[in-house]
Amino acid sequence: MVRSITTSPAQTGEFHVSTGNRSLSSVHAILIERSIELPFTASDQPSNPIHELALFTKLYGSGGHPFMYPRRHLHLTARHLNFTPGYRYLGPTGRPGAPSTFTSKPMSTFTLPGSELRITSTPDLGRDDLLSFPAFNNWISTLQNSLARQSHPSHEFHEDPYVLRTIDIQAVDRFGGGRVGFVKLKADVSNGRGEKLPGSVFLRGGSVGMLLILQPDDIPVSQEKGKQAIVTIQPRVPAGSLAFVEIPAGMLDDSGTFAGGAAKEIQEETGLSVQQSELIGMTSLASELIEDSAANGENLQKAMYPSAGGSDEFIPLFLCQKRMPRQDIEELQGKLTGLRDHGEKITLKVVPLESLWKEGLRDGKTLAAWALYQGLREAGKI
Repeated sequence: MVRSITTSPAQTGEFHVSTGNRSLSSVHAILIERSIELPFTASDQPSNPIHELALFTKLYGSGGHPFMYPRRHLHLTARHLNFTPGYRYLGPTGRPGAPSTFTSKPMSTFTLPGSELRITSTPDLGRDDLLSFPAFNNWISTLQNSLARQSHPSHEFHEDPYVLRTIDIQAVDRFGGGRVGFVKLKADVSNGRGEKLPGSVFLRGGSVGMLLILQPDDIPVSQEKGKQAIVTIQPRVPAGSLAFVEIPAGMLDDSGTFAGGAAKEIQEETGLSVQQSELIGMTSLASELIEDSAANGENLQKAMYPSAGGSDEFIPLFLCQKRMPRQDIEELQGKLTGLRDHGEKITLKVVPLESLWKEGLRDGKTLAAWALYQGLREAGKI
């Protein structure tokens, strides 16, 4: 196993690789100048330090051990290191003018209370931290409920049920104050034949989205034509955008109700004050129109899941309709809002309600909110 990789001070331009006395499971070294990839293959897996030395000689030519290469020729990154279980790659710790060191550190392993489920985690995320993260608790509770339903003879997977066997926590991101914000994990969910379900999960928890419709008070209440919708334009780095169009939305902070969170986000993103009693939960209302038993009876949130293939994020969608003087509505156009000290840089845009689907076509929650509004109107629910 790789124990350390050290670059010497800039003036020497040398690169040292040291393996210590543990086996090396996999190292990929890329010679940038020649664009050559030199990996250890499964058949090359070393069994002892002498074998390691032989492999280094085999791949890189004759030389000493630790092996030395001009630093300008060799590029080594975290994705090129596959350490043996129980160790985790750590980034550079050196200072300018001093060697930079890459080393391994033991990971933590524990089980969930009342179960034998083994969880392997990064050194910076302990058992108590993970169990205090609402998104993790909600996700694993929902998954275990769905897995338990396989015991029913009518379930598709009843004869060879899937089991959650292990969880590998791969990364954690924290908010201010050290609170866990996001967790990336890999869940091993497989059946008796060894068939696995895709288990890469990005945990971030719930958010809320609001369809805010403004109606000028100089037109009849029952008239749809003339209604306006508010969208926000703001930077969304994950989407690679500095001007992403979407309905007002935000993450839940695990305090209060979904409706309370929606009212808070409307205030923060638009400056408009609304009461929880003014909000209609569209996803909740729509869920009452279907029979859970006719679907699958799983205990999912009454919300839309924008990226169920990779994330646990769920978004309850709310509707708020307000009548306002036309001039007040027009003054919202181009208004700058958001919590600037939190990095929010939001510009409001007022668009005709009938054009909302075109304005927000890249945003899943905007399209879902528009579809729910139309569907619930046709069903006579709003």
